[in-house]
Order: sequence, then C-alpha cells, then structure tokens
Amino acid sequence: MKITVAGLGPGDKNYMLPIVKAALAVADVVIGYDYYFQFGKEFFKADAELIAMPLGMEEARAAKAIEKAKEGKHVVVIGSGDASIYSMAAIVYEMVAKRDLNELELETLPGVSAFLASGSKLGAPLGHDFCCISLSDLMTPWNVIEKRIKAAAMGDFVTSLYNPKSIKRHWQLGSLKKIFLTERDPKTPVAIVKQVTRPDENIKITTLGEFNPEDVDMFSLVMIGNSQTFRFKDYLVTPRGYLNRKPHTGKEIQQESFRIVTDHMRDLNYAPNDKWAMTRVIHTTGVLEDHAHYKATENAIQNLSEFLKKGGEIITDVTMVKAGITRAFSEKFGNQIHCFLNDDDVTKMAVDENITRSQAGIRKAIAMYPNALYVVGNAPTALIEITETLRLDPTFTPVGVIGVPVGFVNVIESKEQLAQVTRTDWVIIEGNKGGSNVAAAIVNAAFSLEEAVEYVHI
Repeated sequence: MKITVAGLGPGDKNYMLPIVKAALAVADVVIGYDYYFQFGKEFFKADAELIAMPLGMEEARAAKAIEKAKEGKHVVVIGSGDASIYSMAAIVYEMVAKRDLNELELETLPGVSAFLASGSKLGAPLGHDFCCISLSDLMTPWNVIEKRIKAAAMGDFVTSLYNPKSIKRHWQLGSLKKIFLTERDPKTPVAIVKQVTRPDENIKITTLGEFNPEDVDMFSLVMIGNSQTFRFKDYLVTPRGYLNRKPHTGKEIQQESFRIVTDHMRDLNYAPNDKWAMTRVIHTTGVLEDHAHYKATENAIQNLSEFLKKGGEIITDVTMVKAGITRAFSEKFGNQIHCFLNDDDVTKMAVDENITRSQAGIRKAIAMYPNALYVVGNAPTALIEITETLRLDPTFTPVGVIGVPVGFVNVIESKEQLAQVTRTDWVIIEGNKGGSNVAAAIVNAAFSLEEAVEYVHI
C-alpha cells in the first residue's frame, strides 16, 4: 500500500533522475496527466496499469491513486518537472492526510524542475536569491498572486513564472510586467523558455521593457533577472557577489559608506565639491538628509583645499575639532592646527573681559593668525567673535570660516551672521545641527577633494 509521487523532469529522458526511472519500473499503477505519459513510457513495466486523465482532474487523480493503493498496489503518480513544485505531491498528501489514512505509505521523488532546466540552459541566472510564482488564478485569487508579484519585484528576486499564460488567462502577464517596471530597470534581462529540453525547445532573451506577453504560451517559462543580472552572449548571469564581497577593512568600509551616500545624492543639484563635503558630513552624522542643511559660498571647498595643500594654518574653537581633523592629512601637507582654548592667558582674558574661553581663544588666534582657516564646531560665541571682527577689522582676512556650532543658544544667530559675510569663503550647517565632528569632516573633505572623482555621482 504505497503511493509514490514522482517528477519526470522537464521532458528529455536524460533529465530524469535514476531513482524515478527505478520507481516507474516497479509500479503496478501509473497515474497522471495524459500528456506526460510520453515522457516515461519506456520505463513502465509491461503489465503496469496506466490511468491517464486530462488537465483539471488533479483531485480525481489523487483519489484514484488512493483507491488503487488501498487495493495493495504500488502506485506512482507522475508529473512533469519536480513532483512537489506545482505538481501532484501537494494534493496527494493533502487528501491522504484529510482521510487520516495512516496505513498508506507515501514518498516523493524529486525531478528537475522547469526553472532549474531553464536556468541551466541560460547559464547562470539563478546565482543569487530567486523565487517562483504561478500566474494561474484558477485556485489562487489574483489579489494574492499580485501581492506575491509586488513582493518579488520589491525584494529584487530573480523570478521564474510558471503558468504564465493560457487561452483564458491572457492579461495577467501584462499586469505583472507593469508591476515589475515600477521596481526594475527596463533593461533588466528577461528570458522566455519554451518546451525546455524537448525537441521544440526555443529560448528568447529580451528585456523587461521590450518583453511582449504575446511571445509566451502555456508551454513557456518566463525568467526575469534581478537588478544585477546581465547578459553575456546568449547567457544570463546573476552575480553571487564573489567579485564584490562586503568590505571588511577600515578603508573599504569607509569607501563603501561614501558610495552609499553619493548614490543617495545622485540627482541633487549641488556642485561636485559641495557634494563631496556633504558626503563627508553625512558619513559622520549618519543622517542622509543632512545635505539639506549645508550651505557654502561658491568654490569654498576648492579654495580651502588649495589653501590647506599649501600648508595653511588652521584655527579651531575647541580641541575636539582639532582631534577630528585627520592627522595624516595635516602631516602630509605640513599644516599647523591651533586651539588656544586651554592657554593660561586665554583663561585670564575670559575672566577679565567676562567672555567665554572659546571667544577669548579666537581673539588670541585672530591677533596671531589673521589669514588662517577658522573652524568652529562647538561654540557660537567663537563664531560671533569671528563675524564681528570680520565686520569691524579690515586687517582680519581669514582664508575662510567653517561655522557649524551645535546647540540652541545663539547657534542659529551666529550662523546667520556668517552667512551674510561677503569678504571670505564660508561653510555652514543651518539650524541647530553641527558639532565638532561635522566641522572636522568639512576640513577633511577639503583635504581629500581629489578622492571625489572615485565616486561616480559626485
């Protein structure tokens, strides 16, 4: 009392597994869709009972298999491809379970499914995550199928389509194309594989945009590539990632982060040098939308870059900004970075004149280095000191000012004052955002401006 559900493969007997051939050779009864008997007839034993039924009678086939098995016969239920993929295994097991026929022995023998055979013919389209969807809505509501289509498209799965079209089901494939085009490039490769491994086999490779559902019939399997799939000669290749492994060194991780950020800013209307500065800022903050707060004078980053690469001096309001500037850059170009915040005379000046130490430190710096690059990442009072001196003292001629203090008191006001300065370059992060790390990131962007060419969207 045994029922074996066996997949005959896609059609060619060379694709039929030996274990399936052996099962057919000992079967007392073979049951299946009448079209499939041609693929296994040479393996049936001479006195086997063959019970053929047309399409649409899957439940009847399962019932007949149970009936024959209960008579003590070894029954093999055949299907094309794999027995458990859109084939008879599910209905046989379901009916045996619902009838609680514990005495029946069940087994499923695998077969080469159409999508696997098609994948082999196409070379390597299944190299990464993939899925199969049946477009037949005879037993599955279209709204459920549509959800699966959207999920496959959104999830970037290589997608194989079973039952893509029939005489009565002609519109579903066109609907699927529209859904996929909302998520995939029109140039995405698509293959139409008809009668795979059979004498009438035909393979057509096209693109999602050019794909014509009229080229498909009920003997076709349609395979849609993912965003990485490409055509090579008459093959489709979906990379697994061996040649593009995830970054693991510090430098590789940083570079990949820059690529992610620049891709996000691909279509933004900013000058390339400013995009690079934004990239370094966003890499520091982790907030992709921070580009919206960046403002700078025209060519500021380019001018600051030229100044720094000539060994120009840098003044910072706090030691955290100084610490954030990449030492390799300053050592390469011989830049001196000064922060006078903790000097004894600065502390005394702050007390004597009733000002903040940051403000006092900037006053000292202005007297000593009037032509330096001034970088403020923490103290709005330091930035106000700079802007007031720019307004009143014509001998103070800094090459530029990076003003990105963070906080809530005098922060917005100090940046607005800098934004109205016309006699030096400046860079700000509008609003309450900013900080020492952001200030250092902008300096590092100016130091590394030549790196921007590595990122195609800059």
